[in-house]
Amino acid sequence: MKEIRPSDERLQYMGRIDVQNPDAPVFYWAGSLVQLAFTGTQLTFIIENHVSYNGMQLGCIIDGQERQIALGDADNRYDIPVSGGGVHKCILFKRQDSTHHFVLQKILLSEDGDLCELPPLPELKLECYGDSVTAGSVVEAVDCVAASDPPVYDSVYDNAWHSYAMQTARLLGAQVHLVAQGGIALFDHTGWFADGRYGLETVYDKLCYFPDQPMTKWDFSRYIPDFVTVAIGQNDQHFDGRDQLLDPEQRERWLNTYCEILSDLMKKYPKAVFILMLTVLMHDDFWETLLDDACERMSSPRVKRFRFTRSGKATPGHPRIPEQCEMACELTEFIQSLRGEAAGQALSRSDSPQRKAGTRRRKTADKSAP
Repeated sequence: MKEIRPSDERLQYMGRIDVQNPDAPVFYWAGSLVQLAFTGTQLTFIIENHVSYNGMQLGCIIDGQERQIALGDADNRYDIPVSGGGVHKCILFKRQDSTHHFVLQKILLSEDGDLCELPPLPELKLECYGDSVTAGSVVEAVDCVAASDPPVYDSVYDNAWHSYAMQTARLLGAQVHLVAQGGIALFDHTGWFADGRYGLETVYDKLCYFPDQPMTKWDFSRYIPDFVTVAIGQNDQHFDGRDQLLDPEQRERWLNTYCEILSDLMKKYPKAVFILMLTVLMHDDFWETLLDDACERMSSPRVKRFRFTRSGKATPGHPRIPEQCEMACELTEFIQSLRGEAAGQALSRSDSPQRKAGTRRRKTADKSAP
């Protein structure tokens, strides 16, 4: 078979992926992916998988058809069925969050096959911070729409591809990075991630963020989004071993830290628009009010507050694919409205009297030039 190295420039990557060794990229965050177009009759991925907990599968879209790849092969070899001739397209993506991470070691094609050039990645870029809902946890438990989660599911229903974040990106024709982890809260020692050890305050700027691995810093210059969604607050009521609301002092500390993270990201992304929100998973309105206050405190035209129609009211369990689709449609409409406002403001500036006068002066000067 023909061997393709992961560093081949005809491959396209998306997400916070460790490319320190370009021929052994490491995938940590849910939704991170590699895509390729190829000819030939065979496609095989050589993948070194590292288990943290639970069962796991990778996601694969081959010629528009979604498949699961059950990990655990002793030879690290995963064959993808290919039908018909011509040019095929494949997207290999990480369905789950910190249940595992994997290294792409090589891609194999049939001897008569080769990689083809893909169209450039979209110019529009999203980055989505959040918890299990943003990561697409339990979305495939479609028999439990508007109901609690199945008592046992071992991550098999997790699928970042169908999260509102990735659906929104596809609706907008955008790239997207998911910075999302099930159970995470704002503060360390709150929420559920790693038994509450780490919160967004520790992992938002990380590449490897796994508790059982050395954490590494993310290079923010590698990806500059146009829109950043922040959906944090769902798990923050869990601390000191029980669920509770914040007292006034805790509330002030939460607001300060939340706004500090926003301010840091706004410096890193000086033109991005930030959208503060929660999801349709049920929660106390206390957290919605807290985000209202955070938006007011930031007092910036680049910080927007958004509520889904059924924010905090739709389901006691994780949103399933239909509910994630509902969120994606509403968020897409909101982002499109923001893009329309920005375009209108740019047009207004271009049509200002000063601009028009300057244009007329330039045209006059051009006519008189030799």
